[in-house]
Parts: sequence; C-alpha cells; structure tokens
Amino acid sequence: MRQGFWRNRLGLRPGDSWKKELIAGAVAYFSVVYIVMVNANILHDAGMPLKAAMIGTILASIVGCLLMAFGGKSPIIVVPGMGINAFFTYTLVHSMRLSWQEALMVVTVTGVLFTIVAFTSLYRIISEAIPHHLQHGITVGIGLFLTFIGLQKSQIVIAHQTTFVTIGHFSDPSVIVSCITLLLALILFIRNVQGGLLIAILAGTGLAYLLGAVKPVQQTESGRLFESYGTLFGQLSWSGIGSLVFWIAVFLLLLIVVFENIGLIAAQTRMIGRPGNFRGSLRALALTNIVAGVFGSSPMVASAETSAGIAAGGRTGLTALVSGALFGATFFFIPLLAYIPDSAIAPVLIVIGGLIVQNVKEMDFSDMTEAFPAFLIMVMIPFTYSIVDGMAFGFIAYPLVKIARGKSRDVSPVLYIIAALFVVNFVVHALL
Repeated sequence: MRQGFWRNRLGLRPGDSWKKELIAGAVAYFSVVYIVMVNANILHDAGMPLKAAMIGTILASIVGCLLMAFGGKSPIIVVPGMGINAFFTYTLVHSMRLSWQEALMVVTVTGVLFTIVAFTSLYRIISEAIPHHLQHGITVGIGLFLTFIGLQKSQIVIAHQTTFVTIGHFSDPSVIVSCITLLLALILFIRNVQGGLLIAILAGTGLAYLLGAVKPVQQTESGRLFESYGTLFGQLSWSGIGSLVFWIAVFLLLLIVVFENIGLIAAQTRMIGRPGNFRGSLRALALTNIVAGVFGSSPMVASAETSAGIAAGGRTGLTALVSGALFGATFFFIPLLAYIPDSAIAPVLIVIGGLIVQNVKEMDFSDMTEAFPAFLIMVMIPFTYSIVDGMAFGFIAYPLVKIARGKSRDVSPVLYIIAALFVVNFVVHALL
C-alpha cells in the first residue's frame, strides 16, 4: 500500500525502475551542482553576500525539485537559470539601477504572474504571439552575453581604452588557470563525462592555489554561515514597486522566464515520452519562482542538465526527489565552496554560453524580415551589456520591417504592444 502511494505521488508507472530513478537523480545532481557556485558568484556581483547567495540557491533548488517531483511528477531538475541570473545582476541591478532587494521583489512578482500564466491558457497565447526567430534570438544573445561575462571574469578578455576590449595578459597565473580549466571543461563535456563541469571547477580550483593565482579565504563556521543568511532571506523591497522601471523589469523577466521554460519543459517531457506531464511541470516551476525571490535567488528554470538524468533512466518525479535530497546535503560543503576562485568558475560560463548559442541552428536567415530583428537581439545583448536593450532593438525593429514589407498583418497585436512598451522604456531613460 505504502509503495503504491509513493508510485502515484511521483508518477511511477509499471515498468519504471526504482533503481534507475535513484541513479538518475544522483547523475543529474552531479551534472548540475556546479550551479551553486556559479549562480552565487553572479548574484554576488549584484551585491549579495556570497555564502548567503549559496544558501538561497540551494534552498530554492530543493523546493523546486520537490514541487517538480510531487506536482510535475517529472525527472526535471529545477535550478536558477543561467542567462536569467545574468539578466538579474547585469540588467536589473547594474543597468536598470534597481537594488538587489528590489530585483528580488521583481522575481517574486514575476513568479506570481508566471503562476497565473501557467494555470491558464495565457502561456499558449504569449508563446504564439512572439515569433520563433525573436525567441531564438533572445536565447542566442544570452548565450553570447554569458560567454562575454565568462571571458571578462577569467581575464582572458580585458578592457582597453581605444578598442574597448583586448586580449588579457597570459603571464597572469589566473589567466593561465582559466585557459587550462576551459580546455579541461570542454574535453570532459565533449567526452560526455558525467559531472564534467563540476570536475573542471574542482581541478581549476586546485590549480589556482597551486600556481598562487588566489589567496586563501578565511574559514567560516556553519553556525555563522546560517546567521549571515538572515541578511538575504526575505529581504524583498517594495520601494520601487510604483515605478515604471520596476514594471518594465517584471514584464521583460516574465517574457524570458515563460519562453525559456515552455521550451525546456516541452522538450524534456517529450524526451521521457510523457508529454502529458507538461502542464503539471510548468505549474510546479511557476510556483517555485514565487518563493525564489523570498529565498534570495534569481529565477528558476528546468535545467538543461536534466537530460543527463533522463539519459541515465530517469522518467518520474523520483529522480527530481533524489536530486533535491542531494541538494540538501550540499549545505555541509558551503564553507568549502567559498574557496573556489573566478578563474575556476568563469570557464564554465564560456562553455555554457557555447551550448546556449546552438539555438542559432533553429533560425532561417532566408527571410530578412524575420532574421534581421533576431540578429539585432543577438548582437545588441552582449554589445550593450544589457538583455533588455538588446531585446528592445529586435522587438521594435520587427514590426517596422514587416510594415515596410507590406506585411503588417503578420505582426500580432500583442507584439505591437510589446514594441510600444520598449519605445516607452527608451523615452523614460532618455528623460531621466
């Protein structure tokens, strides 16, 4: 009776193997646990305490995996999204001038709206209103942006007064470590080594200390570690909620979260041969994003590394449950994770950026009215160092080129509204 209860709760069917699910959960966890260090590092750039950001990342991931296990009944692992965390830090905080506390409120409000979208047919309306080329352009642009951030943080690319950027100094030990770590991460990934990115981070960390590329950090006791989390947990600020900038941020973040997760979840539920799990999985993810801001994390997504667990035999919520339990065990290693330097983490951003950019193969460049606005998004996101501004160029250009071509009816009313909002955003920033 008890076994049948758990089978129903986690979506196990006749023929599903408990052993395979347990192994798949472990494989998925070790494939994606690097996100704890990488996400916290990016959130730290927004001003958050590093170790507190690690705790927030872990807690949000645990809740996401549990909701996915029992709500979605899918082997999808829920973690902070790479690319969306860059949007949080470098666009909401650095470009739009929100404090990280206000940005966390943006995350929570977005989560509430995402939940409304997920529990109604709105997710289908929004998805169908935005041309696929623009959606792919956003994804590719974020991939290029992540790559650029990784190159900067690794110091492989540095600032230059005349050309703005130039190659770094290869006599610098941190640059040497970054290059070797990048090469190792790429080799392990190409050879499909489970947990390859985590192995590369750990190897890069050891090499950094061996070459003297970093200074040892001060040890932190577990008790003090959780005391410091009080400076992050629940620190949402309502101060900017009445401003236009706040709601533009919510609107743009909602677009990114909805587009990315609909695509990921649809693909992953098809991979396990259970497309009927799509709606429950989308709802579980939407609910997770409400609490993500409270815990002190950037928005959550269905991780791409879920495919590693699926390849290992994961088909049900038990896989996500196991990964969630292992994320809980990660708390014991947080003091050690603080020793990991940028030179070991940044190369992983470059590899992930390369993976995200592969979406360009889904685009057809034969129709310039479709391709050029998407191209603008792809290049303007990294070149303006802003996902919002990059999206704005493409979303404004799309209806303009369609009108010029006499195809104004090809543009949905929703897209005209979005383009108008981007124009308003530029006007507001010009007047401030």
